[in-house]
Amino acid sequence: MIPELIVLSVIVFIISKQLPGDPFTGSISPKTSPNQLHHLMKINGLYDPWYQQYSNWVVHLFHGDLGTSYEYQEPVSSLIASRAVNTFWLALLTMIMTYAIGLPLGLYAGRHEGKLQDTLVRIYSYMTMSIPFFVVLVLGCWIFGYDLNLFPTAGSVSPTASGFFPVLFSRLYHMILPATLGALFATSGITQYLRSGVVDAKNSNYVKTAKAKGVSMKNIYKHHILRNALLPIAAFAGYSITGLLGGSLFTEQIFSYPGMGLLFLNAVNFRDYTVMTALVLLYGFLSLLGTLLSDIALSVIDPRIRVK
Repeated sequence: MIPELIVLSVIVFIISKQLPGDPFTGSISPKTSPNQLHHLMKINGLYDPWYQQYSNWVVHLFHGDLGTSYEYQEPVSSLIASRAVNTFWLALLTMIMTYAIGLPLGLYAGRHEGKLQDTLVRIYSYMTMSIPFFVVLVLGCWIFGYDLNLFPTAGSVSPTASGFFPVLFSRLYHMILPATLGALFATSGITQYLRSGVVDAKNSNYVKTAKAKGVSMKNIYKHHILRNALLPIAAFAGYSITGLLGGSLFTEQIFSYPGMGLLFLNAVNFRDYTVMTALVLLYGFLSLLGTLLSDIALSVIDPRIRVK
């Protein structure tokens, strides 16, 4: 993991420096003189060679200093921490709803293979896979947010909410619509994988043997089919979790939700190099962590691959 993170940080650092523009032009005043801009670039070390800037950044990193945001004028660590809280709650609710919808649908379609129930679930899955995600978000925001006025379309907490429970309910109310739309979009993969796993397991020899021994179908599904059908789900469960924690650019942009995805998009737009580099490094760590979580989940579900 450490070599991969080092290579990732170097690549991102170099690419970010190649972006046209700088973090100061237009951010102070339209009338700012070129001499002032050059002075700001110089004192912030942006004229230094990239390897010198990178080495300075690494030294500060090992001292727990990710730098200061050029755009927000606050430490990058505290800025990311404040946005990470919003992203975490939205990701948690989206993940719960995704698996609460996807697992029963996949199991239901697999049990009724070739029947009307299976066809309806597959049509739903194909529709969610074929429609672009941002289209679903825009339509959902327009219909349920603006047209029906059922849910808020911006922010994470109402400015009038005060106290623990009012803030908690306000945060949940702001997350319901984006989390539901994200979950409906994300269930297609889980549903299809689980359906295929159930269908394959139903036709396996060990299931036929259990039927011949008189084991009830309820116990067969519970102890034999479902456990083996969950293996493909566990294989990418870690990536799904850490991917949600990284924040969704589309969701947070359309709903103006102040999370890490929107923070990263703004950092790219404003050439906020310190925030950009820190977030990409964090995303890389989350991706590697997703691999570890997937391996752990597989070993829990399938004892055959555990390392003794």
